[in-house]
Amino acid sequence: MRLLFGRPIPGIVNAIKNLRSKGYLIQALDAAMVVSERHVFYAAEKAIAAFQEGRNVAKDLGIEILRYASGQRQIEKALSLGVSDAAERVALLIVDDLEDDEVRRITGMLIEPDDLGIRFDAERVRRFYDISDAEIEAAGEDRIPDLVLERVALVDAYR
Repeated sequence: MRLLFGRPIPGIVNAIKNLRSKGYLIQALDAAMVVSERHVFYAAEKAIAAFQEGRNVAKDLGIEILRYASGQRQIEKALSLGVSDAAERVALLIVDDLEDDEVRRITGMLIEPDDLGIRFDAERVRRFYDISDAEIEAAGEDRIPDLVLERVALVDAYR
């Protein structure tokens, strides 16, 4: 798996649909809501396992990844973690194990890589994941990624 960040190329949503129709496993997320590589990789691993075990809620692996990454059981709220053509910055997850040249080719069709890495918006993340002031007081703001991972881990507990 690879996670890349950058500005979306116009038409990214249709380009992803086109690549998926050709068998590529790709999901784009709102980069401001991605708190760590582990966040996205863990969500993807849980989504893949859910499909393999017949526990998936969504019919599409990309949507299932969003569902786990969002810490939500409900698909509707999970979709807000995805991207639209109006997105300013995208986290692009390539699930397939591809050669570097193929990754560059696909990436070039979807984003202009910016090499800035993780740059999440702490306030938006706190609101989206419902992280309380009490949790921040107890754990510290630097532990927001851990609090998000906790929510990803608990998705299956809310069945």
